[in-house]
Amino acid sequence: MKKVRDILLCDLDAFFASVEQLDNPVLRGRPVLVGGSPEGRGVVSTCSYEARKFGVRSAMPMKKALSLCPEAVVVRGRMFRYKEVSQQVREIFERFTPDIEFVSIDEAYLSVKKGSGCSIGKTIHAAVRKELGLPISVGISINKLLAKIACEQAKPDNTGTLWPQEVEDLLWPLPVRTLPGIGPVAEKKLNRCGIKTVKDLTLHPVSSLVRMLGTSAGIVQDYARGIDNRELELEHEAKSISEETTFPEDIYDREAILTVLMELSAGVGYRLRSAGITAGTITIKLRYKNFKTITRSKTFAEAILDDKEIYLAAKDLFIAHCGKPPWRLAGIQVSGFDQGTQLSILQPEAENEKDKKLTAARDKLREKYGTEVIIQGKRLTWKQKK
Repeated sequence: MKKVRDILLCDLDAFFASVEQLDNPVLRGRPVLVGGSPEGRGVVSTCSYEARKFGVRSAMPMKKALSLCPEAVVVRGRMFRYKEVSQQVREIFERFTPDIEFVSIDEAYLSVKKGSGCSIGKTIHAAVRKELGLPISVGISINKLLAKIACEQAKPDNTGTLWPQEVEDLLWPLPVRTLPGIGPVAEKKLNRCGIKTVKDLTLHPVSSLVRMLGTSAGIVQDYARGIDNRELELEHEAKSISEETTFPEDIYDREAILTVLMELSAGVGYRLRSAGITAGTITIKLRYKNFKTITRSKTFAEAILDDKEIYLAAKDLFIAHCGKPPWRLAGIQVSGFDQGTQLSILQPEAENEKDKKLTAARDKLREKYGTEVIIQGKRLTWKQKK
């Protein structure tokens, strides 16, 4: 039987931008955009709340963001600093419970004793504010879904609750987009059928919802009723590591996608090595112009953690299953974890040793300056051609 606990979602508000404002007082109160250059395909990684007032959002092309908010200050990300601050926040969380699921560098679910969620949530909020000077929002409930919605409703820099007995009064009047799994395309489909609020979802036959939402229809309808049986995925129990990117514009160039897959391979490889684990299965994810999404996998006889082997597997999967362009999203996931190091039988020893040294050097750069510090030469060439 599932143990009843209070669940907290702790989400650092506009994390990268908040750290930049913390470290540089000149930026406080000003619209800040953290991300790539406005030249080329630079995108907004995070933006401060001052910038959001102008309609700027994460993943927006930097050029468009600056057109909406010309007064914004563009800052290149400092991943080493964000990781440092994230670790400090983690240490605060660990004072209250060891049962933590880290969703990302700035977001985590915590499981605490039933009835203690409100007091612990407020204490965490106060501690992060006082000790680190950072804004954080905390949602409290009995499951991950309601905790997340409570957190979103509490933003920015506050705490909030959403209990099962409040679902009808507080959740049902909200737009369907409030629920995880309902993106802009699904929202339009639902709206065309008169389904505009969360309550509307609960009243609609699930058989009809399947035609609009696919196999996830039943789960989404459970969410609309406040039902979520997902357990926390504790860090040592994580089943996969993934990296993906959504393109600001549809991509027609196969070589451009392969270059992105190369960079994503380096990202997941770095995370594998940082965790001291290897992976036995590689999966690619592709999304097309019509929002159709596919995943295709390959399993190895021996577990791997090398960027090159991850990329070569992803490349083979892409060539075999890429379909017709354009593409909107590309991603790579590794799973089938095992502890230990890779033993490659595919490379001569000297070449293997050379690659190991090169990979170690890249990892040091990523650790210090962030994952985007290593830019493949092929991508630079591609940018010059555009």
